[in-house]
Amino acid sequence: METSSNHHYGWDGGNDARATDIENSVDGSSVAMSLDRNGSDLSELREPLVRKRTINTTSQIAIIGANVCPIESLDYEIVENDIFKQDWRSRQKNQIYQYVVLKWFLALLIGLLTGLVGFFNNMAVENIAGFKLLLTSELMLKHRYVLAFFTYAGCNMVLAAAAAAICAYIAPAAAGSGIPEVKAYLNGVDAYSILAPSTLLVKIFGSILGVSAGFVLGKEGPMVHTGACIANLLGQGGSRKYHLTWRWLRYFKNDRDRRDLITCGSAAGVAAAFRAPVGGVLFALEEAASWWRSALLWRTFFTTAVVAVVLRGLIEFCRSGKCGLFGKGGLIMFDVSESVATYSLPDLIAILVLGVIGGVFGSLFNFLVDKALRTYSIINERGAPFKILLTIIISLLTSCCSFGLPWLAHCTKCPADAVEQCPTVGRSGNYKNFQCPPGYYNGLASLFFNTNDDAIRNLFKAGTQDEFHMSSLFIFFTAIYCLGIITYGIAVPSGLFIPVILAGATYGRIVGTVLGSITDLDPGLFALLGAASFLGGTMRMTVSVCVILLELTNDLLMLPLVMLVLLISKSIADSFNKGVYDQIVVMKGLPYMEAHAEPYMRNLVAGDVVSGPLINFSGVERVGNIVHALRLTGHNGFPVVDEPPLSDSPELVGLVLRSHLLVLLNGKKFTKDRVRLPPQKVLAGFSPSDFGKSGLGKGLKLEDLEITDEEMEMYVDMHSIVNTSPYTVVETMSLAKAQVLFRALGLRHLCVVPKTPGRPPIVGILTRHDFMPEHIIGLLPHLKASKKAVSMTM
Repeated sequence: METSSNHHYGWDGGNDARATDIENSVDGSSVAMSLDRNGSDLSELREPLVRKRTINTTSQIAIIGANVCPIESLDYEIVENDIFKQDWRSRQKNQIYQYVVLKWFLALLIGLLTGLVGFFNNMAVENIAGFKLLLTSELMLKHRYVLAFFTYAGCNMVLAAAAAAICAYIAPAAAGSGIPEVKAYLNGVDAYSILAPSTLLVKIFGSILGVSAGFVLGKEGPMVHTGACIANLLGQGGSRKYHLTWRWLRYFKNDRDRRDLITCGSAAGVAAAFRAPVGGVLFALEEAASWWRSALLWRTFFTTAVVAVVLRGLIEFCRSGKCGLFGKGGLIMFDVSESVATYSLPDLIAILVLGVIGGVFGSLFNFLVDKALRTYSIINERGAPFKILLTIIISLLTSCCSFGLPWLAHCTKCPADAVEQCPTVGRSGNYKNFQCPPGYYNGLASLFFNTNDDAIRNLFKAGTQDEFHMSSLFIFFTAIYCLGIITYGIAVPSGLFIPVILAGATYGRIVGTVLGSITDLDPGLFALLGAASFLGGTMRMTVSVCVILLELTNDLLMLPLVMLVLLISKSIADSFNKGVYDQIVVMKGLPYMEAHAEPYMRNLVAGDVVSGPLINFSGVERVGNIVHALRLTGHNGFPVVDEPPLSDSPELVGLVLRSHLLVLLNGKKFTKDRVRLPPQKVLAGFSPSDFGKSGLGKGLKLEDLEITDEEMEMYVDMHSIVNTSPYTVVETMSLAKAQVLFRALGLRHLCVVPKTPGRPPIVGILTRHDFMPEHIIGLLPHLKASKKAVSMTM
């Protein structure tokens, strides 16, 4: 194949020789690894959970579900070529108006559908779990304890096995919370099937079955993933496979618009899960999205507002008793506004203690989750039956704990001034009878023998200083903490918010009870602060968690204390490790780009990391050369360089995308001579939508082309599809500066041009892969040896 340069080329991937047994040539590197928090300890790079080492020459590989799958980067950059100019020039005012209206209409649909899914998710869990608990309670009242246990454990096991089966066999990518995958997608990483319709269906039903099975997990994380899947399905114009397509959505056949819609979907998921519309917007801003602008803020706010309206309307409908066991709680899930939040200096000392505990326990939780996931990866690699078996084992262990541990608690006499019925019979509530005689209740059973939402409501409830014994709280905290660690990672859609809130609220109550003599705060408010501290220690989110908790509890007076405890716990936990979602992104092998550059990058320049060989084309190229390059490489971007006689001297025309080349070749606008044609002649028969990106990898493939031997010797003019204004940096720019530019602009390719004249017009191309630590260390091993010196100079 003809090439005009032998300079290095860092493509959207790279086939460079490195100290790894995985080859790559698209979208970055071998499996992504991560630096330590301070960014300088390069010796602590850890391999992610990719154990099935397979040679892959087309793309990066990563863990999707428990499978090793190829991934690619997303094209967020606007390609300015004749197609783009023709598209916008040809649009009338009514078409532009249609585009704007459609975007807002899609935001409305995302909010509407996500709100409906969130409501029916909650209703299904309350009814399925409620039926299971009522059936068990009736057997307990008849003193048929053995049968009650087998009924309870059997129901849990059937629900768990069903959730694991549909997840393992239909959509492995639906396992876990899905927040790390959504976060990586919005960062520019397109992992296979994470937003597919099958993943959406399994996420919904698997989450219902998993939560109903009594696992220590939540449906909040899966709701974020669900909202993103709904947005993706709408944004790509539906699904061809399931015969759900809309041609009028052709305006959204690009990654840039879909990114905005998926951001709205993730915000809607949080709003539906926590009934916290403002918290959903802030979650998308703080945790999910890597790029933000004011227009997106308005659109996400509108989407979450729609979710809130839908939820309020449906909850009011259910107050009439038409929704079975569901309907209590209203839009505020855990209302603690009854208690008066007055605090003094001793209370601030208690807050400091909670913040420290949350930071330590949160970082330890993340460390243990990391170990559990790495252990489970060995089991999950053996196939779907082993995933189901592991899920059943965890289910039996959870059932034994939740049924057996309450027997260790003492029965407590019902308070004379109890507002609710005591003991609670035939419904959810604070006072579970369990094995106690009439007039008594089991405080530990009130926490274990409820849905997770009801258990949190019991812990947050004000005016219940003496309801739970200290021993019961210690047992419950230990069990929830350990079960939360071993449950996350099984083949079930599972969120971490609820286990973290449960554990944090429990030790918050413990601290509140211990310090009751020196503080004026109610133990229920201490439970809220404990939940905030543990969320800050694990998730490392501050603003969004603060607002979500306040919307959950309807207690704005706690704002200063919640802010303080979050800041303390996050600061302490950051000194030990990363947030749990950041760790999972690394373990899955997703090449996530941080907002900041690592310190060692300041001592490197862009030209240090581009790797070769460079493959480029002439503006008018022989068809055979293009086909040969596409067949032998997986590159998604090629520089186009014109040389005499097409230009006076070698010049960089721009960058052409692989997908655009395939469309052009499929149109067969070939010439026998190497001549440049007018754009209108080249693009005759094409429409701008032909060059749009199809959803879920349904675009044109090289195998779909039928080119004869005679056509292989002909020429094609590529000038009309070349991006004539690619982002470029000089080869002497620091790698740190280039990394910040690359992420801030949401690029897939960054051209590197020479510093001095008289050289070929392009040195190479930086892609996501070139900023990954293991690639840099592979090229420059001396950095690993001098890491300490680098750290000291920073």
